[in-house]
Amino acid sequence: MEAIEELSELSEAMRQAAAVLADEDVDETSSSSSKRPSTFLNVVALGNVGAGKSAVLNSLIGHPLLPTGENGATRAPISIDLARDSSLSAKSIILQIDNKSQQDRLSKGASGRSRDEIYLKLRTSTAPPLKLIDLPGLEQRIVDESLLREYVEHNDAILLVIVPAAQAPEISSSRALRIAKEYDSEGTRTVGIISKIDQAASDSKALAAVQALLLNQGPPKTSDIPWVALIGQSVSIASTQSGSASSDNSLETAWRAESESLKSILTGAPQNKLGRVALVDVLAGQIRNRIKLRLPNLLSGLQGKSQIIQDELVRLGEQMVTTAEGTRAVALELCREFEDKFLQHITGGEGNGWKIVSSFEGSFPNRIKQLPLDRHFDMNNVKRIVLEADGYQPYLISPEKGLRSLIKGVLELAKEPSLLCVDEVHRVLLDIVSAAAKATPGLGRYAPFKREVVAIASVALDGFRTEAQKMVVALVDMERAFVPPQHFIRLVQRRMERQRREEEVKNRSSKKASDAEQSILNRASSPQTGGQQQSEGKFEGNLKSLKDKFSKKEKDVPPAPPEGSALKTAGPGGEITAGFLLKKSGKTNGWSRRWFVLNEKTGKQSLLQLGYTKKQEERHFRGVITLE
Repeated sequence: MEAIEELSELSEAMRQAAAVLADEDVDETSSSSSKRPSTFLNVVALGNVGAGKSAVLNSLIGHPLLPTGENGATRAPISIDLARDSSLSAKSIILQIDNKSQQDRLSKGASGRSRDEIYLKLRTSTAPPLKLIDLPGLEQRIVDESLLREYVEHNDAILLVIVPAAQAPEISSSRALRIAKEYDSEGTRTVGIISKIDQAASDSKALAAVQALLLNQGPPKTSDIPWVALIGQSVSIASTQSGSASSDNSLETAWRAESESLKSILTGAPQNKLGRVALVDVLAGQIRNRIKLRLPNLLSGLQGKSQIIQDELVRLGEQMVTTAEGTRAVALELCREFEDKFLQHITGGEGNGWKIVSSFEGSFPNRIKQLPLDRHFDMNNVKRIVLEADGYQPYLISPEKGLRSLIKGVLELAKEPSLLCVDEVHRVLLDIVSAAAKATPGLGRYAPFKREVVAIASVALDGFRTEAQKMVVALVDMERAFVPPQHFIRLVQRRMERQRREEEVKNRSSKKASDAEQSILNRASSPQTGGQQQSEGKFEGNLKSLKDKFSKKEKDVPPAPPEGSALKTAGPGGEITAGFLLKKSGKTNGWSRRWFVLNEKTGKQSLLQLGYTKKQEERHFRGVITLE
């Protein structure tokens, strides 16, 4: 236990050194979150459902804190931050839980599964100062690759591979061992634990496999991992809970009894790999190895950082920072650097600077478009407001008072999107302040001054937000209070312009229809022939039969002509004078559709002619057929 405490002090010193190298404030990172950051003292338990992970961790803690059971009592990741307090008795613990919901989830009666971590802080005199993480059984659905990576991939986390003694012969197929090898191929931060030895005491095959693992004579995957055999909490915790264990040394006595029991079961196993005390020593050894690997790089980085600071002192002048004027000059220089970084984010769009433009050009117009304007400009609502717009300002042409009321109500809706835009820009500016402070190299060397600069900037932004909100409300109120008369003048002008355009369209349509009708009448009465060209087709019948035929059809209800074309009448008696007929061609011997017009030429001898064109719009006949 003493070795663990010494390693804890060394680990904390290395964490602070790493924060210095990263230009981070150690006090800020410690106070910003109640949870301990990733250190060499993190221990993650891996194992299948029923492997005894929680029992092993309870043995390390010395108290039955975690729920245990054969069917997966751990339903969510549980993180326990242990702190050693020698002033407490062996039976006393001080447990801190963030809220009641986590307490309910920790209890055995809590149902359901969640990926959210349950975080506990525990002070006791029996536990080493470690951070223990109890993951759910690897077979459970919530334990996926992302959850494992979150806890296992940190280089300084010790991995506890927990396997029941009954499954020792099949250790090569253990998923927990496979995951540990995936993230720690060299085995420098992995510890193997064989649990529930007492339950396999009568299984000679299982005991032989356990002894081979403890002697590093197991499968190749296991030879580079230190292994420890445990009974679990069945001895230590049960002895603590019994009435005979009344002294503060009862836990140590129970752990020694566990070691003796293991020696009697595993007669050929090394003595230094049996029991809870052996587990603590193996953990201390693995943590020491990890610190040794990291220490040279850390020392090299600190030396480089020290040289940078020395060069900075030479640049500023060693006497400058020892006087009030020198300190003020350094502070002003750092403030100018921070201001430059802040302006780069805003004007250059670095970091979150683009979000300011997005707030004005994206979010704000979208919120304006989502306003219920249709409800305010609904015809029924407009009628209601116009009918209520009486009083000392009666209207003749435009209901000015009612329209003013309608416009004021709509402008009032613009206040909420405008205020939301101010709040959104304020949040973006706060993020830019933090980002600019981190991007200023000089501020990283003076962490308290950095915190003060961020705090002052945040207070200033809060004041600017309040002023901006007042200005936005005042601008909207000004627009509501004064609706210019030009608005109503333009309203009447637009209405008159719309009526004028509608009249023009209507007159244009009427004129077009009249011209088309006159053109048809002119063509029917006196078409212009393109010459006395004889038709090569043949036409059977005479004018009388043609007139009788069409007159009979008109008396009945005739079907529509082909392709929607109607027969044209222009005679005083409603005679048919023009229409589409089928004409047989002399060249192709086929029938084609042509427009025929009946024409009577007067002169020395009255002559009836039937002229035709290919289309109704043509002005010259393509051929003329003389009728007898």
